[in-house]
Amino acid sequence: MRIDLTGRTALVTGSTQGIGSAIAAGLAGAGARVVVNGRDPGRADEAVARLRGQVPEGDFLAVGADVASPEGAARVYEQAPDVDVLVNNLGVYGARDALDIDDDEWRRYFEVNVLAAARLTRLYLPRMLERDWGRVLYIASDSAVATPAEMIHYGMSKTALLALGRGFAKRAAGSGVTVNSVIAGPTHTAGVEDFVHQLVEPGLPWDQAQRVFMREHRPQSLLQRLIEPAEIANMVVYLSSDLASATTGGALRVDGGYVDAILP
Repeated sequence: MRIDLTGRTALVTGSTQGIGSAIAAGLAGAGARVVVNGRDPGRADEAVARLRGQVPEGDFLAVGADVASPEGAARVYEQAPDVDVLVNNLGVYGARDALDIDDDEWRRYFEVNVLAAARLTRLYLPRMLERDWGRVLYIASDSAVATPAEMIHYGMSKTALLALGRGFAKRAAGSGVTVNSVIAGPTHTAGVEDFVHQLVEPGLPWDQAQRVFMREHRPQSLLQRLIEPAEIANMVVYLSSDLASATTGGALRVDGGYVDAILP
């Protein structure tokens, strides 16, 4: 199977690190021009420099803007108006007792994890429909369907992304534009390392901490290890290609067998 995205432009939100950075590298490796986005312009520039080291032949554009705000989204759209592949990866997460979360925090999770994605879809989908080709992707989570007790606010936002994916797929029905969600399982990123250390005994070496975390907090995983960001990126690259032309309105799992069933 050969995936060729030459001539396509992709925007990956929250792509200065972690899963987003891996997706940017994967798309560039397949030939796409990739818009790398983060809130801070300096970090976006640093991410592009790092990605060019990973993918020397890659074509990258750094756009530093907070897409969780209307002004930031407009700035990204102004600098990159012709996007063929929109990957809504931006998200915040953290463990907290839901009874201690105030309205402002609930609102922040919704605005960053959900509204930012809806806003960008609203901006970019019309041009995709005019061209009769496009890909819109939402990076969801196993927490969307197997909500952890310590991350209810996060799970809520990821469930909402599944609704966006299915709903906008219906809006694009009959066109050459596909809209899908990717359900990512527990993934090995720097942020997740911090999260794991919040939940297990402090001071444990990483390999041991990871095993304890999976055994005690994610025992449903069939993979029994954290997923590497590149494994999420592989699915995104495929869904961004012509090869996935008949896959739309879906919630595709890269969860390591964590979720027993996906709700319709």
